[in-house]
Amino acid sequence: MSGLVRKNLDSPDETRPFEKGMGKLQLVNAERGSVGRAVFEPGWRWSEHVKPIAETESCRAAHTGYVISGRMKIVMDDGEAMEYGPGDFMICPPGHDAWVIGDEQCIVIDWQGYADYAKRQS
Repeated sequence: MSGLVRKNLDSPDETRPFEKGMGKLQLVNAERGSVGRAVFEPGWRWSEHVKPIAETESCRAAHTGYVISGRMKIVMDDGEAMEYGPGDFMICPPGHDAWVIGDEQCIVIDWQGYADYAKRQS
């Protein structure tokens, strides 16, 4: 019995749009977990475009990801801040806001925090 799995983010299992057309999350699910590709449009900010969906004061997802393109600034609830760009590996614990820097889409692959990200609670 083979343990190989093949999924393609260009044919995701689920797509979750952000508020006001400011991007989307494309998610593939496997038995061992989910992997997502988020496309954040210029002007995107978590507190404006995902907070209304998440209904939390700051992002409660932990992220382990890789930035494909664009730039993003993340500011933790305690004030710690870091900027990420193409080629950067990132680890970000829960409790933060984030926004796109500049006029280029920011594309991030994340294999930890996207399973419930930008998902409306019922």
